[in-house]
Amino acid sequence: MFAGVDIGGTTTQIVLCTDGLTVLDRAEITTPATQGGQAMIAAVLDALRPVLDRAPAPLAGVGVGAAGVVDTRTGRILVASDSFRGWAGFPVTATIEAALGVPAFLDNDVNAFLRGEVSRGAAAGEPDVLGMTLGTGVGGALWTGGTLLVGPHGAAGEIGHIPGFGDLPCSCGGRGHLETLASGRSIGARYAERTGVSATARDVAAAATEGDPDAVAVFEAAGAAVARALLITAGLVDVTTVVIGGGVSRAWALLEPPIRAALDSEPPVSGHPVRLLRSGLGSDAVAVGAASRARAELAAGQPASAA
Repeated sequence: MFAGVDIGGTTTQIVLCTDGLTVLDRAEITTPATQGGQAMIAAVLDALRPVLDRAPAPLAGVGVGAAGVVDTRTGRILVASDSFRGWAGFPVTATIEAALGVPAFLDNDVNAFLRGEVSRGAAAGEPDVLGMTLGTGVGGALWTGGTLLVGPHGAAGEIGHIPGFGDLPCSCGGRGHLETLASGRSIGARYAERTGVSATARDVAAAATEGDPDAVAVFEAAGAAVARALLITAGLVDVTTVVIGGGVSRAWALLEPPIRAALDSEPPVSGHPVRLLRSGLGSDAVAVGAASRARAELAAGQPASAA
């Protein structure tokens, strides 16, 4: 049995999976993100223990997906967003291992999302895939040749922070990044700029569904920007299968048409069309992907955290 944990800024999802990554049980808790790493992992352990008490077999390992830049070797968070307090530098895997007595492994949440989708989701079995999450921010990850491409600095696939999408300030401190048009936070901000009305991405999606032209325009701009980023990726690394998840992707009926229209108008130079997939695992994707990482590492005989 493998446990997968998805630590987000608002909620933490926990799944218990079979060796084949079928989800048998799950739990969801509010993330105590402002209380520090110790409180966050303590909350995970408190929620996980009753799940393990119901498990039909012993736990072999735990995988964790978390937002931010992570050190997969030591199992520590290197850089965390401003949603978290006392999280950067925290020894995530060592703390879990000490509490549960099984190996634990840490991954960036978008990397874990993509692992989940290629293991059990919409891109299962695909050797080359770009994963994109449209949530509070925009994240990306690359799966090439059947393995995750991390890059020499751990930032491969970070599609949300490529420039060339205008001149709006981005949450990372840069300007004109994809995230300024396609994230949930930005969809609300772009709508407010057009109308003067404060709204969440969910509010904007509801308005667009009802025919609000400003809301429709915001989603059309987001979809076109996503398509442009996909075409850039296809041109650079020749990856033409894409799986998209995250909270904004729940408005798929609004996002998909402008993405497909832009892709159809300017196909990749390879001549191979971009294959666009919606997440098959939904809110389970990160946690299942984290469990998949634990399964793969233990099957390969890799050590857990060094810290």
